[in-house]
Amino acid sequence: MSRAMELEDLHGPATYQRFPITVVKGSGALLWYDHGAEYIDCMGGYGVAIVGHCNPDVVNAIKRQAETLITCHGSLYNDKRAEFLDKLTAASPHELDAAYLSNSGAEAVEVAIKLAKKFTGKKGMIAMKGGYHGKTSGALSATWSKKYKESFEPLLPNFKHVEYGDLEAVQREVDEATCAIIMEPIQGEGGIIVPPDGYLRGVRELCDKRGLLMIADEIPPGLGRTGKMWACENWNVVPDIMTLAKGLAGGVPIGATLTRSEILHSFKRGEQTSTFGGNPLACAAGSATLDFIQREKLPDRARLNGEKFLSGLRDIAQRHKLPREARGMGMMLAFEMRVDIQEILMQSLQKGVVFTYSGRSIVRLLPPLVMTSEQIARVLSVLEDVVSSEEAKRAG
Repeated sequence: MSRAMELEDLHGPATYQRFPITVVKGSGALLWYDHGAEYIDCMGGYGVAIVGHCNPDVVNAIKRQAETLITCHGSLYNDKRAEFLDKLTAASPHELDAAYLSNSGAEAVEVAIKLAKKFTGKKGMIAMKGGYHGKTSGALSATWSKKYKESFEPLLPNFKHVEYGDLEAVQREVDEATCAIIMEPIQGEGGIIVPPDGYLRGVRELCDKRGLLMIADEIPPGLGRTGKMWACENWNVVPDIMTLAKGLAGGVPIGATLTRSEILHSFKRGEQTSTFGGNPLACAAGSATLDFIQREKLPDRARLNGEKFLSGLRDIAQRHKLPREARGMGMMLAFEMRVDIQEILMQSLQKGVVFTYSGRSIVRLLPPLVMTSEQIARVLSVLEDVVSSEEAKRAG
């Protein structure tokens, strides 16, 4: 065990499922262990490293801004905040012309919940079974998993959860108290669940018909990961509120709640503030990230490389007995097994590939969108090797 592991275990929380490596360096889609070993990163900081680890454009923007101005409270105007807001709204669906800046995905969701209640004057919300929106109290109320919630109840009241992908189930739960429907366009922690065609469009039409707000949690799938800049665009749907975080600032903590001006301006002065939200350092990193995504056409790259990746995963699933299926969209992928995947994860780690997971049976892939074709081929080779090894062990 490294000294870093000992110190983190001694002084840090025991809330993470730890992998037994100490990462000290990153570049692009690669990570380096403190003993020098190199890994291909399919975890991507749980989807944060969209433009790659230590992206040079982001690093340079951070360096320049750190020498100029690091913090500036929202009670003062700031040039970098203004520039980032302009770029962010320009890159978003045309109707979403305003944004509240915060520091994380959970905070962005908290703001979305408050906005929905404030704008409509109603309190009821519909969320999805299998959905994940964060672990702060409001976001956790929208999250489905009981294991995250039971120790902290009661949470916010008036949340109903329905089957994801079942439009009739959503329709049945809408009543006069409902203010909004919150959902991930593609469920992430729930196992990379892509909705059936027509589902998001049906939710959008239901919201329009009943005067509800549609909240799209684009924190996992947004910013090009699914092959479009925003996952909702795959179904030609524009939500009323969109939450963002993860890779929005190239790895620097940030959150954003995008919406229409009239919705954002329903907040009165003092009702929602954030000490660090919209700080110049994060905004400079965010502008550099958006510029890189657009200049390098990362959504197109994610679509093309994602098709290769998914095809390779499906080929492995067809050749072997232990895999159940491969699924996903763009570079948001799942490889579901019929068995516990702990050994798959550990063997892959030993062979130089870092995966993450959903539950006990799903290998989840959220790699940097800058991953090369050669790196994808290596990942597929390692995964097939460890699946073959696991099958041989169980057969023997």
